[in-house]
Amino acid sequence: MSETPQHLETPAPRSPGKPAAWHHAPLARALVSLALVLALGVIFPAEGAFFRLGTHQGALRQASVVGILACGLLPVILAGGIDLSVGSVLGLSAVVAAKLSIHAGEPAWLSVLLVLGMGAACGAASGSVVAFARVQPFVATLAMMVFARGLAKTTSGGTKVATAVPGPDGVLRYVQVPPLFRALDAQVFGGNVAAVTLVFLAIAAIVGVVCARHRLGRYLYAVGGNEEAARLSGVPVRATKILAYAISGVCAAAAGICQAAQEQQGDPEAGVTYELTAIAMVVIGGTSLKGGRGGMGLTLLGVLTIGYLDKILSINAVPEASRLMLTGAIVIVAAVAQKNA
Repeated sequence: MSETPQHLETPAPRSPGKPAAWHHAPLARALVSLALVLALGVIFPAEGAFFRLGTHQGALRQASVVGILACGLLPVILAGGIDLSVGSVLGLSAVVAAKLSIHAGEPAWLSVLLVLGMGAACGAASGSVVAFARVQPFVATLAMMVFARGLAKTTSGGTKVATAVPGPDGVLRYVQVPPLFRALDAQVFGGNVAAVTLVFLAIAAIVGVVCARHRLGRYLYAVGGNEEAARLSGVPVRATKILAYAISGVCAAAAGICQAAQEQQGDPEAGVTYELTAIAMVVIGGTSLKGGRGGMGLTLLGVLTIGYLDKILSINAVPEASRLMLTGAIVIVAAVAQKNA
């Protein structure tokens, strides 16, 4: 097994003297996709809104939460799996974070630790079903998606967990937004960068280093490339899969905390369809759905592409339903492009 993971997909072997087609390289495809989206913004600037700094700041801020989900999905997809539960785990985490921070008044460090631990447990549970019961990742994570969403609604009582806290006599009393939420919802560096964007970049850096430099990263590429060969080479396949899904769960929990901070409440319906957008970000960046090929750099390009596309459609008043249909089409096109590469 190679000691250095393949961050960019290696072009297929070709005969001497015959140049590789540009569209066979995932980096080239990702850059072209981003360029086309930016060109779309230039063509349809929404009365100049696309050329304002605030539009680009908003695009990065809006893409950050789903971008965190994409960072967590990367190890899972590299290992040849998929995680459909990240949106529901995000919603559950948002509710629990709001319960702990707003209603219970727990300190920020404890709230974050408990929520991240819960996310890791959800991911590890899905990974264990995949690794030990040999259930298809689609089915295992679909079950977790339904379970986590139901748990979020049960925990919240079917309502949003906001700063209006019911007292023993049933009378609502209003409490302040907790410091954790205010910090994550703040603008830093002179108001030019959202704090949640810094959280996204930090998580991207950590997951990127794990995938590129850590032994676990080499295991992920090996399992995704050829699971049986990896097993015969001594790779702990089951543990690798469980850790990959646990990382996905931790990232989904972190995204849930950020979502709750931005909305200043815990919504049990938060994160619906986010898993589709996050998968689109990973795939359009060039990471193979078959596993074994891809990297964080490509995923970041996918986050920018989908983030800007959503922002451009938003400023041009394109309905959300149409945006969802377009996202689904993008996943299909990206998958076909990978297959034909």
